[in-house]
Amino acid sequence: MKLLRYAVLLAAFVVPADAAQQKPAQAAPGAQAITVYRTATCGCCGKWVEHLEASGFTPTVHIVPSMDQAPPRKSVPSSLHSCHTATLEGYLVEGHVPADVIRQLLKDRPKVQGIAVPGMPLGSPGMESPNPQPYDVLTFDASGKTTVFASR
Repeated sequence: MKLLRYAVLLAAFVVPADAAQQKPAQAAPGAQAITVYRTATCGCCGKWVEHLEASGFTPTVHIVPSMDQAPPRKSVPSSLHSCHTATLEGYLVEGHVPADVIRQLLKDRPKVQGIAVPGMPLGSPGMESPNPQPYDVLTFDASGKTTVFASR
């Protein structure tokens, strides 16, 4: 029994240290690189990353002890916070933003800091549910002003 307890404790410290930074998979031609910051214990964050991969993105994932320690989080208004933050091509992506909306952001190139899906709405990528709820994807600027970019 002591051996089992030791193995569990060892795994708790070794696995997160090993997972501190996951390298992206080999990028497919035309794949879009994106950097994601999340905590090790967030399951829906992992599902959102899988959604990105299935949509042709190549995520590099940084595991942080707390989202307050994710460098890009400081530029996201606190009212828009969710459980993960990503960066790509000079934009911030906060929360469960659908991949096609990220692609639309890159196509339109609005003069904003980023886009966000505040909170964790049921039915958003990574938060799949048989009872999805409507939600908005918001743009935000440096002053914290938001506008609706897309609705789902």
